[in-house]
Amino acid sequence: MEATGTIPGKKRISDRIGYRIFICFLTLILLILITLFGAMGMISYGPSPSARDLFVVSVMETSAAKFLARVYFGADKVQDILAANAVVEVEEISDGEMIVVPAVIPSTEEDLVVEDILGSTFRAKMMIIRDPSRLLVGVAHERYSSDLKGKTVNEIVARYGAAAGVNAGGFVDENGKGDGSLPLGIVISQGEMKWGSNGTTYEIIGFDQDNKLVIGKMTGKEAMDRGIRDAVSFGPMLIVNGEAMEVKGAGSGLNPRTAIGQRADGAILLLTIDGRQPNSLGGTLGDVMDIMLRYEAVNAANLDGGSSTVMILDGALINVCCSLYGPRAMPNAIVVR
Repeated sequence: MEATGTIPGKKRISDRIGYRIFICFLTLILLILITLFGAMGMISYGPSPSARDLFVVSVMETSAAKFLARVYFGADKVQDILAANAVVEVEEISDGEMIVVPAVIPSTEEDLVVEDILGSTFRAKMMIIRDPSRLLVGVAHERYSSDLKGKTVNEIVARYGAAAGVNAGGFVDENGKGDGSLPLGIVISQGEMKWGSNGTTYEIIGFDQDNKLVIGKMTGKEAMDRGIRDAVSFGPMLIVNGEAMEVKGAGSGLNPRTAIGQRADGAILLLTIDGRQPNSLGGTLGDVMDIMLRYEAVNAANLDGGSSTVMILDGALINVCCSLYGPRAMPNAIVVR
């Protein structure tokens, strides 16, 4: 009879090779982690306070990586760094007096255009929509519930038969694992308050019945009484009534960004900045403000960013989403019909 089975010597050689490969892989991972934490330690305790601050504010703007700042600094120190690198908040509300929306906007090939922007640390896209009446806040579902997962921006855009869109307000996103079911702040869509309450004060970013961008803090009742037709909550405000906000220190970290603005002629500016990529680290809120000023925005505000930042045009994603799993599910989006 012929002997069957694995030759013992060959099996031992195979086991040793597998063991060595495993040890090499484990060693590589450990070296990468040691190098990474060493580099972050050098940034945190090195000779450059500005590099330290940029690192702290960048990771503190994420949902899942906040712990990195707390590895090196106590909670009080982190808060001090955040306070020293921020956009100064104001109580002013945009009044729309600088904006004149034409009664009739003739249709041309330039009704909606997208321009590429290259910054020192980022790549970005600016979408310009001449007619502000085309924009609204699209919602993932007619009602919000923890049992109803959100939709991607592309799905929300398709739900409204729209041509384009970007992500909008924030949502519950504990440790970066949110499913987009529940928004943060107020949501008003086509004159109906979908989420929020009359007595709570929110950072409003939306449109009134005259198709003017309204930004500022107000209660849900004040927003409805003012005739806000579509709105979400996020921030901070960046330009109010033609005046740029004061930026302290770095202003914020290098991260993906989404923002909205309006020119004096009524045209809407939708900006996305790619981030957390080898060729595009991201932008600061100061960068966003500078771009909006360059494009002549008289009012502008920051929307949700990070792994939520996406821009959709004609059913396609036209920026680079930094999420490892692709575009995320969200409760709402700014859509362009």
